[in-house]
Amino acid sequence: MDALNESPDTNLRRWRRLALLCGAAVAFWSGGAFAHHGWSWAEEEQSTLEGTIESVSMAPPHPTLRVKAADGRVWQVDLGNPYQTERSGFRGDTAKPGDRVTVLGNRTKEPNKPHMKAVRITIDGKHYDMYPERIRE
Repeated sequence: MDALNESPDTNLRRWRRLALLCGAAVAFWSGGAFAHHGWSWAEEEQSTLEGTIESVSMAPPHPTLRVKAADGRVWQVDLGNPYQTERSGFRGDTAKPGDRVTVLGNRTKEPNKPHMKAVRITIDGKHYDMYPERIRE
């Protein structure tokens, strides 16, 4: 029997099998994204970083800032996802290189790696709360 003359039951089974395989593939490939988007990679304790913005990127999956601290180290600061970042009031033109910034957030657990996830950034006295429910002052 060729594909055009197969019974409806055979076609339905084929589509169900295909849907199951697609679902399994999505679950497999998204596992890394779920791990990255959680907080398990970051320290529990929050810290503050003060410095000067070197660059602003609004590219997915997370907008980021590159911030130069007083000691000369350049930090990668992950903001919220694009929706959270916009909801905080922060947009691509909110800040520019050279602006002073204070970041409250959680540093990576990797020693000596200048990387943190911001829960709040403050520019020119204005707070942008990426994760307001996580702010501990």
